[in-house]
Amino acid sequence: MSNDHRPMWESLGLDLEAHDKLLSAIPPAFGEVYLQQKNRPDMEYFDFVISEIHGQRIQELQEHKARGGKVVGAFCVFVPEEIVRAAGGICVGLCSGAEAGFALAEKVLPRNICPLIKSFMGFKLGRICPYFESCDMVVGETTCDGKKKAFEILNDYVPVHMMETPQMKREKDMALWRSEVRDFANQIEQFTGNKITYESLQKAIQDVNGKRKVLARLAELRKNVPAPISGKDSLLIEQIAMYDDVERFTEQTAKLCDELEERVRTGFGVHEPGALRIIVSGTPMAVPNWKVPHIIESSGAVIVAEELCTGLRYFENTVAEDCSDLEQQIDAIAKRYLDINCACFTPNNARTDKLVQLAEEYKADGIIHCSLAFCDPYLVEANRVEKVLKEHNIPLLRIETDYGQEDSGQLKTRIDAFFEMLAAKKR
Repeated sequence: MSNDHRPMWESLGLDLEAHDKLLSAIPPAFGEVYLQQKNRPDMEYFDFVISEIHGQRIQELQEHKARGGKVVGAFCVFVPEEIVRAAGGICVGLCSGAEAGFALAEKVLPRNICPLIKSFMGFKLGRICPYFESCDMVVGETTCDGKKKAFEILNDYVPVHMMETPQMKREKDMALWRSEVRDFANQIEQFTGNKITYESLQKAIQDVNGKRKVLARLAELRKNVPAPISGKDSLLIEQIAMYDDVERFTEQTAKLCDELEERVRTGFGVHEPGALRIIVSGTPMAVPNWKVPHIIESSGAVIVAEELCTGLRYFENTVAEDCSDLEQQIDAIAKRYLDINCACFTPNNARTDKLVQLAEEYKADGIIHCSLAFCDPYLVEANRVEKVLKEHNIPLLRIETDYGQEDSGQLKTRIDAFFEMLAAKKR
């Protein structure tokens, strides 16, 4: 990445030494995980976005702020991006996928806490993430107790607006969630100084739906045998979707899908014939958390779908575009977001049913359920996932990991053994 960005990083108050250390680790990791892949489609745009991960997009955010715009940060797919856009703001996903600033985070958090939570607190306290330092507000949610309490601490360092995510999906829970979405819209209007209108919200809904639809198009193409794109590249695209410019991202992903459709037409795939087809499920994988997908695909399999928040949960449903007034639009947004099958819900039969459906649609040989350490909702729900998949004779491997590389050898051993079992089953 160009050193031309250093004055900008300095003006944001970043700890340049710690930031340099983080950035120096990304290119070699990205090169090993991504650039050595064979038969890649044209990923030039997405590779460029990663090469400028703290550069061009941060510059765009600063230019937006210089024009009087607001930047709103989020960690969760429950935050309605449409509302931020309708009020003239930019919504960006924040850094939470690396062991950065952990020593500082452990001064305010328990040591034994989900690495994602420790990561986002470490990025903020260590002044390492320029997205964080660009934010005027962060939106928190109550999808887990750890995040819920951590957001109280984070509010000491940056304004945090909390959204109460229901834990069930009854009508009274839907009523609560509608009120939370309305409150969020009111808060965003006050924060930005801009009124949300029917017209501005309709445009925002259409823009974000466009992004979801092109990601769904990509996901649909991955159902083909052979798969036209690797799971690692697909995950990279899904990760970038959370912070890139919406319209530009949609355009570039559509171009890639055009190429993938041609690959499908000619039967060109990214893997060896007969490669195992794997679905990854569980907790989200934020940049640069590529460890498990890299092990899976380096072992000869291809990931064909991600039942993750950095995956299908992010884009699989759209907001209705046929609303006649602002109130109906808010209700439509609330309905779309409450359809997300997060492990915070109980019961969560929709998620296990979805996994069974995905295994059939994507012709999956098996599912790997990957949970971050101390992520209680997904670690506990893995029991329900295993029970339902066993009833449908769908092989499952449950793994628990963190952001470190120390367990890579052990994970590879377990994944290789799982693949050997799947291969024997196919013979």
